[in-house]
Amino acid sequence: MGPVSVWQWSLWGLLLCSLCLGSPTPSTAPEKRAGSQGLRFRLAGFPRKPFEGRVEIQRAGEWGTICDDDFTLQAAHVLCRELGFTEATGWTHSAKYGPGTGRIWLDNLSCSGTERSVTECASRGWGNSDCTHDEDAGVICKDERLPGFSDSNVIEVEHQLQVEEVRLRPAVGRGRRPLPVTEGLVEVRLPDGWSQVCDKGWSAHNSHVICGMLGFPSEKRVNVAFYRKLRKRAAKASARRSKPLGRPVTKLKAKPKTRMGRGPIKRKDFERILSLFELQSPLILSFQRLLAQRQQHSFGLHGVACVGTEAHLSLCSLEFYRANDTARCPGGAPAVVSCVPSPLYAASSGQKKQQSKPQGEVRVRLKGGAHPGEGRVEVLKAGTWGTVCDRKWDVQAASVVCRELGFGSAREALSGARMGQGMGAIHLSEVRCSGQELSLWKCPHKNITAEDCSHSQDAGVRCNLPYTGVETKIRLSGGCSRHEGRVEVQIGGPGSFHWGLICGDDWGTLEAMVACRQLGLGYANHGLQETWYWDSGNVTEVVMSGVRCTGTELSLDQCAHHGTHVTCRRTGSRFTAGVICSETASDLLLHSALVQETAYIEDRPLHMLYCAAEENCLASSARSANWPYGHRRLLRFSSQIHNLGRADFRPKAGRHSWVWHECHGHYHSMDIFTHYDILTPNGTKVAEGHKASFCLEDTECQEDVSKRYECANFGEQGITVGCWDLYRHDIDCQWIDITDVKPGNYILQVVINPNFEVAESDFTNNAMKCNCKYDGHRIWVHNCHIGDAFSEEANRRFERYPGQTSNQII
Repeated sequence: MGPVSVWQWSLWGLLLCSLCLGSPTPSTAPEKRAGSQGLRFRLAGFPRKPFEGRVEIQRAGEWGTICDDDFTLQAAHVLCRELGFTEATGWTHSAKYGPGTGRIWLDNLSCSGTERSVTECASRGWGNSDCTHDEDAGVICKDERLPGFSDSNVIEVEHQLQVEEVRLRPAVGRGRRPLPVTEGLVEVRLPDGWSQVCDKGWSAHNSHVICGMLGFPSEKRVNVAFYRKLRKRAAKASARRSKPLGRPVTKLKAKPKTRMGRGPIKRKDFERILSLFELQSPLILSFQRLLAQRQQHSFGLHGVACVGTEAHLSLCSLEFYRANDTARCPGGAPAVVSCVPSPLYAASSGQKKQQSKPQGEVRVRLKGGAHPGEGRVEVLKAGTWGTVCDRKWDVQAASVVCRELGFGSAREALSGARMGQGMGAIHLSEVRCSGQELSLWKCPHKNITAEDCSHSQDAGVRCNLPYTGVETKIRLSGGCSRHEGRVEVQIGGPGSFHWGLICGDDWGTLEAMVACRQLGLGYANHGLQETWYWDSGNVTEVVMSGVRCTGTELSLDQCAHHGTHVTCRRTGSRFTAGVICSETASDLLLHSALVQETAYIEDRPLHMLYCAAEENCLASSARSANWPYGHRRLLRFSSQIHNLGRADFRPKAGRHSWVWHECHGHYHSMDIFTHYDILTPNGTKVAEGHKASFCLEDTECQEDVSKRYECANFGEQGITVGCWDLYRHDIDCQWIDITDVKPGNYILQVVINPNFEVAESDFTNNAMKCNCKYDGHRIWVHNCHIGDAFSEEANRRFERYPGQTSNQII
């Protein structure tokens, strides 16, 4: 009876309150979530924008952070809604916004994304964590507020000013300057605009950080005397400009005339007249503007003291001028920085290429990135490339990689195979860099075994790049989205720039990849030679033709083309180049060890090869064979093709254009999918085979990946990310016809997607090579490897391989 009485009393109490107080007034603010009462949220850390940062929660009056263990985008969605944003667009790990302080309130946070409060998510419990603040999680929210959101429980921490962006403004010269800008006045963008930095106490460490942010690997000393001299001349010229000229020349006392019929001019007046011309000097004019800005208190930052390992200026010790500060940078001047570009960008900036000392072979590279300066980190060890495990991977280690490759500091250190999974060895783990190392190999690290880490933990980086402005010289028109359209390029000189089209002749995937890269839109899904279905607007002139790219160029200007002489086989704007770009792409890789393990020779009777002959899977000499008698000697092997990219591999042609082959009872979705070749050591082809992708499907997948493609019943064809397609050695056309090959030492080569019909993030790993010895009866295949898996020296040894003198392979 006790509980019932209490409940009844509660109901009567609510009724009396409603009678006494009347009906409550409706509120436009969202209902306060019961689960979040007593909690406050804020975004913290540097560098960041208002809608991103380290997540901090106040509980029981104490602020704390969240550990990144098991953190997902779903958890970020919940936290962004707690912070008043509509959703999350991403999340960060490893204290990207700097380590927090105090308690770590949540660990192993697991949300479905639909929770109304973070308290509804599973975790280890409040305050129960085995993490450090180096593992603090952050969120990147969509810059869109929830309607009617009341931010009484949201605190924006660190209301003081923060550096949002940095640039170099050239202090001398005018007109169009080559990009990137490598020397100039340091300017920082604050919430109220661009400001200069006082150079009092400025050090080389500060310059190193600035250059890293701007995409340059290192800095050099600035000619301070040159800038000081220009400042003095500018001040002197400004003073002269404010004074009137001396007595007119006509009022001067007459002097004996010279041969020219004119009297000499006084030295003082001559200097004043000369000052008029001096005032027109671009150097002086630039510094006059500079001095004017100084007098208007354009300084916003002073007392900068960097260690040199920071990835962003906001991480350095610095001070901001206050609005009421009247004396700014007394006795100082704007800070000037000079950066050293890598050879990749030195030519575009007009700098002379310096003769550098010969260096050893590159031991670090990036693979799988959609943009320059980003990708999966791979390192060279014992002549073989391998990946880096993401354990303890941070911005300092990522910055060492970026600078080693000729870029600036790191924008982001990526974990969890964000740039696709590698294949083969994992060489390094638990890399701990201070940021001062010249190479990743100089950092303390741990050599790991196979069970310590998997390729799902491959580390990656995004580096700061110099601004070159190449994206302003190309655009897309007519497409349904900004990722597709007819390609237009800008040509002409200063004052006569205009836009034109590109001839579609020979335009393909490689050219489209360069165009998408220049546009900053990632990879190319398709390179189109006809674009009549996209409206070209007022641009109808074809200004570029014969474009042929290798696929690695940064802009179309770097590709071979006809120059000013435009030649098109098919004229008209309907036959101009177009692209469809994407931020993700597939990446096919052949399992080389399986080829080596399964290779053997079979003598197959001709009466069993009619279908194979119909599909052109035999050598040309088979046409003159005595059918159906005799046999063909076939080198058979299995192929296991993995998709390690970030998008599914799909045939170029839609299923409406697939070709049915009655003989084998299947559809061909691509004319050529792989090339199989036998080469002599000097590269001469002695036998070949090719295989149409009659059945692209997911044979097997990784544990957490489901199959999506199956060929049965006219199903969709393709290879899912994380899956592989297995072509067994005992199916038709999975061979090379070596009937006419003489005994000797050869190279077996397999190339996937040889005609680049389908876009991939990396074509350099599409080829596989093996050494093989054929004695006329048996074959030995060994040393199989992906084309880019070896070092340059190891590849040279492979190409110089003299061959086996016996059947014993060491």
